[in-house]
Amino acid sequence: MGTLREECGVFGILTPPGEDREPAFDAYNALFALQHRGQDSCGIAVSLDGELTVHKGKGLVPDIFSLPQLRQFQGAQAAIGHVRHAVNAESVNPANTQPLVVHHASGSMALCYNGTLVNGRRLREESEYRGGIFQGTNDAEVISYLIVREHLRTHTLEDAVINAMEYMIGAYSIILMQTDHLIAARDPNGFRPLCVGRVGRSVVFASESCAIEALGGTFLRDVAPGEVVIADREGRITSLHCRIRAARRAFCLFELIYFARQDSVVDGCSVGAAREMAGRLLARQNTVEGDLVIGVPDSGVAAAMGFARQSGIPYGIGLVKNRYIARTFIQSQRWEREKSLRIKLNAVSATVRDKRVILVDDSIIRGKTCARIVQLLREAGAKEVHMRVSSPPFRYQCHFGTITPRSEAMAAHGRTEEEVCRMIGADSLQYLPLEQLKTVAAGLDLDFCDACFTGRYVLPLPEGSAE
Repeated sequence: MGTLREECGVFGILTPPGEDREPAFDAYNALFALQHRGQDSCGIAVSLDGELTVHKGKGLVPDIFSLPQLRQFQGAQAAIGHVRHAVNAESVNPANTQPLVVHHASGSMALCYNGTLVNGRRLREESEYRGGIFQGTNDAEVISYLIVREHLRTHTLEDAVINAMEYMIGAYSIILMQTDHLIAARDPNGFRPLCVGRVGRSVVFASESCAIEALGGTFLRDVAPGEVVIADREGRITSLHCRIRAARRAFCLFELIYFARQDSVVDGCSVGAAREMAGRLLARQNTVEGDLVIGVPDSGVAAAMGFARQSGIPYGIGLVKNRYIARTFIQSQRWEREKSLRIKLNAVSATVRDKRVILVDDSIIRGKTCARIVQLLREAGAKEVHMRVSSPPFRYQCHFGTITPRSEAMAAHGRTEEEVCRMIGADSLQYLPLEQLKTVAAGLDLDFCDACFTGRYVLPLPEGSAE
C-alpha cells in the first residue's frame, strides 16, 4: 500500500428545543447504515449541557457503543459520528480515530471528515513550524488546525471554514459541531458525497442518503461542491460558498461503482439503477454464450441482474456471502485479506455445476479476490467461467480518498486484458469501456473523476504525493 488513504462515512444531527429525539441514538443508527464505508473504527461526539464529549474506538459500531454508553449521552442537543477504514498498520493509531474534539481560544469544536488532502503533508509541515502539535497521522488534525487558526482571525466558525478551504487541496466532506450548531462543507470539486436532510425538525448531514432514510427522515439535497451549510439550534439551514472556483467538478466514480450503498442517491444518481444499467451495457457487448449469470455480492449483484435481464440468460445465486466478514479490498493487511477470502464466499455447487457461468463483478483491483472466486466456481463444478466487469480496468492509484494500492500492484496496470484474464484464471474477460460507463454516470449532477482508469488527475499532485 501507499501512504495513508482512507474511505469513511460521516454523519451529523442537530435537534431544536422541544424536539423529542436523542441525537446520540440517531447517530448510532445512522453510522450502522454507513458501516459499509468504514469497519475499522468509529466514534460519536455530542453536545451535552454546553460541553462537547466524545466516545470512540477500534471496531464496528455495535462493538464500540453499548446501550449504557449511549444512555450517558441522553439529553444531547447535537451529535456527529464517523466510521473509518484503516489502510496500514500505522493508521490504526488510536489518535486517528474520529471525531476529533478540539478546545481552543475561541471555544470548542468537534470534527469528522471523509477524504484525502493531496497537500496534507505540506500543510502539516507548515503547521508544525508554526507550533502545531499532532497526535495522529491523518488529515483531520491538519484540517482542524487550519480552521482553529482561521477562527482566531474571524468572527464565526463558518467564516473560518471558508478561509481554511482556500488552503486545502483535495477531497473532503467535513462535518463540524459546536455546542449550538452544525456546519457541513464539501470540497470545490465534489469528490466525496455529502447530503442534507431532515428528521422531523432536526437537521441531518450524512455521507449517503441511506443514513437519513434509516432514521425515517427526508432527503433534501446534496451539499454542492464548495458549499458550506450551517444548521442552527432553531432548525434553520443557511448556505455559503467558498471563494475557490474549481476548474472541474468531479465526483468519484468509484463511489458509484463500489462504495456507496445500493439504495443511496448520490448527486442526483440512483446507485442501484446506475449499476443495473452498467450490467445491461456489459450484456450488449458480450461475445460468449452462457447458461447462468451470477453476481459477486454485494456490489456486483445489481450489474449481474442488469446483464441477465438484457441478455435473457437466467440469473442465479451462485455465491453466498458470509455477512460477518468485512470487505477484503479495504482491509489493511495482506494476511487479513487472504484469510477473509477463504471464508468470505462460498460457491453454490447445485447452481453452477456443469454450467457456463458468466460472473459479473464491479471491479478488479489486485486480482487476488477475483482469482479466488473463479477457482471456487471451478471447484464447485462450473464448466466455464467468463468474467464481466462493470467498470474499466483500474490502473492508477487514487489520491483523493479512495483506498487503492499503488498502481504497480493493480492487476490491469501494465497488462493487457488477455494477460489479466490468464492471471485470474477465467475463460474470458471483458470490461465496461469508459465511454459506456460515462453514459451510466450521466445521471450525476456533476462531472466525474476517472483518474483511476485514465491517469488523468483532476488536480495537480504536489511533489511527494505522486507515485
